[in-house]
Amino acid sequence: MNTPSARALSGAAFFTLLFIALVMGANHVAARVAFNDGVSVPTAVAVRSLVTALVVGALLLAQRVPLALDSRQRKALPAIGVLIAVQSLCLYSAVARLPVALALLVFNSFPLTTALWARVLYQHRPERKLLIAMPVILLGLVLALDVLGAASGLGAAGQWQRIGVGVAFALGASLTFGLALVLTQHEAGGLDGRVRTFGSMAMVGLLAGTGALASGGFAWPGHAVGWWGLALLTLLYGTGITILFTVLPRLGVVGNSAIMNVEPIFALVLAWVVLGQAIAPVQLLGALLVVGAVIWLGTRKK
Repeated sequence: MNTPSARALSGAAFFTLLFIALVMGANHVAARVAFNDGVSVPTAVAVRSLVTALVVGALLLAQRVPLALDSRQRKALPAIGVLIAVQSLCLYSAVARLPVALALLVFNSFPLTTALWARVLYQHRPERKLLIAMPVILLGLVLALDVLGAASGLGAAGQWQRIGVGVAFALGASLTFGLALVLTQHEAGGLDGRVRTFGSMAMVGLLAGTGALASGGFAWPGHAVGWWGLALLTLLYGTGITILFTVLPRLGVVGNSAIMNVEPIFALVLAWVVLGQAIAPVQLLGALLVVGAVIWLGTRKK
């Protein structure tokens, strides 16, 4: 969905992209810490999104960014906000059930779902590179998820009983995010990214908060470690999004964001250190196949 860079990626921009990938991976590890201490998914999404909306809104005011929307953008932005809300809830639900890196790997199939939605809604033919990458990504997911249960020793039935719900949530996140990307490009492409982020995060926060209240109220952490997890996931997510839409444009980065798809690798290392989560060597091979194929897709020239 990106356009090619007009110039070579600078060192500052390269390391900024890596930093964003790191903080986004750490955000999901912090989320798992919070979930393990009793925080509900809607609570985490509501807190994270509303705080981020407040920060981005303050930046919009400080930078005097025009907030005017044309009629097409006014129709598209609410739909995009709802899709991002569903994507956020699905992805955090997957993180709560799967090893963090595996949840992110399944979600990283979104280039495939984006191409699917572009074909269905706008009759766009998939690029040749995507057709080449598709079986590589799918093979990588098969290995990473250990779909036959060989690495876990559980067998296919036992493995899917353990991971099935989490994988379904991660795929739901990929599908809704892919649709949001397609609508953003075709219906709201001219809208400033900061304005789109503010509107989306505000809507996500309100929808998640409403969902939390409807399901019995907000579920807060029971111990200090859970509060730290909630605070860190909010800080890390807000930091990553703010840098993405305020700093990167000034660095001249257009079309080089594929490097951020190393996020699952950062998450894999952090989840191993913080949560004690580990995966088998064959699953690591699958993870590298997925990440490599997605980065290759993201750096393609159009």
